[in-house]
Amino acid sequence: MNREAGVAMDDGRAIHRKAKAYRWQGVEERPYKEDDRALFRSITRQVLFSDPDMHGELRYFEMAAGGFSTLERHEHMHAVMILRGRGHCLVGNEVRPVETHDLVTVPPMTWHQFRATRGEPLGFLCMVNAARDKPQLPSADDLDKLQADHAVAAFLRNEPVS
Repeated sequence: MNREAGVAMDDGRAIHRKAKAYRWQGVEERPYKEDDRALFRSITRQVLFSDPDMHGELRYFEMAAGGFSTLERHEHMHAVMILRGRGHCLVGNEVRPVETHDLVTVPPMTWHQFRATRGEPLGFLCMVNAARDKPQLPSADDLDKLQADHAVAAFLRNEPVS
């Protein structure tokens, strides 16, 4: 591999990939999900590291202003670092403002969603197990329980959050 394309280890895996404008050399920008059941808007995904020897994946998600991830939960945990912009996240029954360099832990089986609510893109790194379960979407009963909290209900309606 030449210097412009990056540097590779003996087995061909890249050890260095340059970044420009939140896009990494040799990393495909993919659709966020390929699940027609899940509601999301204006979000992309890049898998930055995925190696069986690491037992984990580091991914970069970016949503345009007004975009959001799917409201979901699963058995695995997430570790998130906001890399770009500002917005809000829902974790459990708490809505929090987030901005560049904030860290967010999403515990197992906890409803969560990220939204670019501040009129700018929101990008974040997300570290998860490589082998993980599929997300669960909320039932009507789950949504009723979440929306019993006024702040959560406003967040899910995409209303301004202070």
